Amino acid sequence: MNNNFSNSEGFPGTPLYVDGNPVPNQQTAPYTTAQADAMAGMPIYEESYIENILRLNKGKQVEIYTSYPDATEWHDHVFSGIIEQSGRDHIILSDPKTGKWYLVLMIYVNYVKFDERIIYSPDFYPSN
Repeated sequence: MNNNFSNSEGFPGTPLYVDGNPVPNQQTAPYTTAQADAMAGMPIYEESYIENILRLNKGKQVEIYTSYPDATEWHDHVFSGIIEQSGRDHIILSDPKTGKWYLVLMIYVNYVKFDERIIYSPDFYPSN
């Protein structure tokens, strides 16, 4: 076992550390000076991560399949509703049949099922 590696629990969303230093991931990896210079003057866009795909499909009916590894009674669950919002770590759904609203954490999401065509773009241009 490598004793220089922490996060032995492997819980999703927990930062990884090697020798006490955080390991960059897709959200935290800094740009090099050369990358920043190459991007100067280019339009600002984000890669097509899950939250951006969900934002493009706001208002659509979906089923979100989730798993909670440490739960005994509620290990797997399906949330059904309309995409209201999404962020880097969450999805907000409303269920018009029950009137309930759900805040689902991305770390528990296995997949999202759509009953209609998914709007997708490899580049996502923020609205701000």
